Amino acid sequence: MLEIDGSHGEGGGQLVRMGLALAAITGRSVRIRGIRARRSPPGLAPQHLAAIRAVATLAQGALEGDRIGSMDITFRPGALRGGEFQFAVGTAGSVALVLQALLPVAVSAPRPSAFRVTGGTDVPASPPLDYLRRVLLPLLETLGVAAQVECLRRGYYPRGGGEVAVEVRPGRLQPLVCETPGKLRALRGYAHVTGLPRHVLERMGRAAQAQLEQPLALEETLLEGEQALGPGGALVLVAETTHTRLGASAIARRGVPAERLGITAAQALLEELACGATLDLHASDQVLVYLALAGARSSFYARTLTSHAATTLWLLEQFLPVRWEARPEGSRTRIRLECR
Repeated sequence: MLEIDGSHGEGGGQLVRMGLALAAITGRSVRIRGIRARRSPPGLAPQHLAAIRAVATLAQGALEGDRIGSMDITFRPGALRGGEFQFAVGTAGSVALVLQALLPVAVSAPRPSAFRVTGGTDVPASPPLDYLRRVLLPLLETLGVAAQVECLRRGYYPRGGGEVAVEVRPGRLQPLVCETPGKLRALRGYAHVTGLPRHVLERMGRAAQAQLEQPLALEETLLEGEQALGPGGALVLVAETTHTRLGASAIARRGVPAERLGITAAQALLEELACGATLDLHASDQVLVYLALAGARSSFYARTLTSHAATTLWLLEQFLPVRWEARPEGSRTRIRLECR
């Protein structure tokens, strides 16, 4: 049985989610100790619990220690399967982070899968749902991932209650070689709010537009009734270039002016564009598992190697014959990954 130190590197929930996903895909039993040992509170939170139970369901595996606050779990995977499933976080825990664990497992399964997942769609400390839909999934599509995510209802902190429908088809993964972003083709924005005045939408958009100083095609949505459990909102910005797309986002929070949200998202996107990144900071760690499973050499540029990405690379080495390097080159870092 493979033993994993759950406090290694970034030491957060990502290590647990991806640890079980990799165990399910490779068929290796794993024990993870010291889960979130340096976090307060330590151990499994509801969203981590939902993610690992979902993975165990797809892998028909035996999971021990799966309870709130647990710092030690054991997982013995069985055979991967597809089918139709429903998973509930039970709180405003992030749906996107649950899908982060589920998608690579579903891609590796022998038949298609369909999920209904309930929880938080746009909550702090996690990617907004529109980042997943507008940035990450289009990038993964170029790697051979066939997945669709539909938002049935938005859910915000602290109530949660959002719901998404997901369809995933198994496929053969391809490596990524993206040395330059190419020419900027379009800037797009996706903003929504619930239980807040329309002018909040408009102020977010105006602030982002002013910061970007370039035309921004902005889609603004004021959600009402059963479209969301609010109040809440988010802004996702996307730069579409010749060879890739880069994203940045901001989540609406009580006491934070709408203008600050627009400025924050725009500044982050401008930093990605200015350094010549071919994947933004969030995508640069989320694609790594797919690149490793592609079984060939991949190469891309990120602003820097984040602690999340470094932890993911270390975790990949525990399960797969991975070789990688991260080399700073001016204002960006070149990341190479190969798995045979």
